Amino acid sequence: MLGMRDLAPRARGGSRNPPAFRQEPASLFAGLRQEMDRLFDETLRGFGPAMTGFAGIWPSVEVTEGEKEIRATFEVPGVGEKDIEVLLDDGELVVRGEKRSETEDKARRFTERFYGRFERRIPLGEEVDENGIRAEFRNGVLTVTIPRSERAVQRTRRIPLNAG
Repeated sequence: MLGMRDLAPRARGGSRNPPAFRQEPASLFAGLRQEMDRLFDETLRGFGPAMTGFAGIWPSVEVTEGEKEIRATFEVPGVGEKDIEVLLDDGELVVRGEKRSETEDKARRFTERFYGRFERRIPLGEEVDENGIRAEFRNGVLTVTIPRSERAVQRTRRIPLNAG
């Protein structure tokens, strides 16, 4: 009759800790670090831009490419038109600005101020019509439309799909 010890796989040399169940020290530390990173990310996520910084999370942007143009839409709620700058810098679309807000509650005797700068850079390449770029700002949404150059439009061709 088989006992419980006979069911456990054996490694070379008769050890009861086979390689399938043994973890290398490096993988133990890597797993610990991944778990710590996850815990910090989850903890700081609730504190918003003040703790995590503007660079990685704000403003959010959506870039869509069509045959004739590239469109970038930035969500910048609470930012005024005068606080945003749109540039074309060495083949990159640059959107930067500053958000300022101040809340004062005299009954509770506190004032809260928030200031932060942001900058997003989107590489465009060389085949855009620099003179035709348009920017529109409405209700906290900035939309930048960058037309492709005629050369880029002519080089684009649709390839037919064969049903097989």
